[in-house]
Amino acid sequence: MDSPTTTEPHEPWGDSGAWNRHLGLRMIELSGERVTGEWDVDPRHFQPYGIVHGGVYCSVIETVCSVGAALSVIGEGLSVVGLDNHTSFIRAVRGGRLTVVATPITRGRRTQLWEAEIKNEAGQIVATGRVRCLCLAPGTELAGKAVGTTEP
Repeated sequence: MDSPTTTEPHEPWGDSGAWNRHLGLRMIELSGERVTGEWDVDPRHFQPYGIVHGGVYCSVIETVCSVGAALSVIGEGLSVVGLDNHTSFIRAVRGGRLTVVATPITRGRRTQLWEAEIKNEAGQIVATGRVRCLCLAPGTELAGKAVGTTEP
């Protein structure tokens, strides 16, 4: 499967996405083989104990795995959506820069399974996760609109 490779922000997955901007997630490497991102931890990421909220890890893992899956099938005119996300929280974090790397485990015609690791600046694993994605044909309806339609 040929897929685009870039180290520049890539619509709609790069830094331009509203959710990515809210999280402060910057995409560093984008391809259908590997997606790398990073963000600097700050108070918007915290839960009440002053550590990064688990939902932040889930969201970042969902994002990078889905981007990789999408890039691996975009040349075939397909889109992807997440089916499930299993994220494990390994180490508490209160600050610093975190890096996430996602790679495929398997890429079938209908589904893909990707895994990701989030590490701190010391190279310690902070969270891991797997996301299973469904490949969608052009015109497939999703929440009442054809895939690829972004208008309200």
